[in-house]
Amino acid sequence: MIHYGHTTLGEGAQVFEPVTLGFPSREFLGASDYQGTTIGKNAVLRTGTIIYCHVTIGDNFSSGHNVLIREHTTIGDDTAVGTSTVIEGNCAIGTGVSIQSMVFIPTNTTIGDRVFIGPNAVLTNDRYPPSGRPDLEGPVIEDGAAIGANVTILPGVRIGKGAAVAAGSVVTRDVPAGMMAVGSPARLRPLPPEMRRS
Repeated sequence: MIHYGHTTLGEGAQVFEPVTLGFPSREFLGASDYQGTTIGKNAVLRTGTIIYCHVTIGDNFSSGHNVLIREHTTIGDDTAVGTSTVIEGNCAIGTGVSIQSMVFIPTNTTIGDRVFIGPNAVLTNDRYPPSGRPDLEGPVIEDGAAIGANVTILPGVRIGKGAAVAAGSVVTRDVPAGMMAVGSPARLRPLPPEMRRS
């Protein structure tokens, strides 16, 4: 394992090389005295995982192969991040989250507890790319929401508590709690009873 800065890896970790922890963000290139990565107990870090500095992750974390997690990100306990997923900086991700393979999560995204994000989902944060104006604003995905495969969610969109987004949908506006978004652009409909999550 390659590590930079002041990095801490909890007891019971399984590390499958090569893994890099505490990789310096731009402001710390060439420095050694900075906060690296902090990961709790019983992590499983698979080949190719790279986690930047100023990242804090709870217990029982699992990464797939070739996962990239950028600086100033926090992740709760019991969360899994799938193969080839990219999480950009300044993100907050809750407890019990399942992020499948090849998901893109941009800067300034907030994800609550017990959220499911299907493979190849793309979250965005720049309404008028590549202007960066107005300020970059990632989506907010509230507790218990489920995002299907190949979904695109536009900047600043809020997916409400327990809501769902059907596979392949393009979400351009907020999805209220307990509702489902379907299509491109997505339209709202009641959440099927079999999809309700406690």
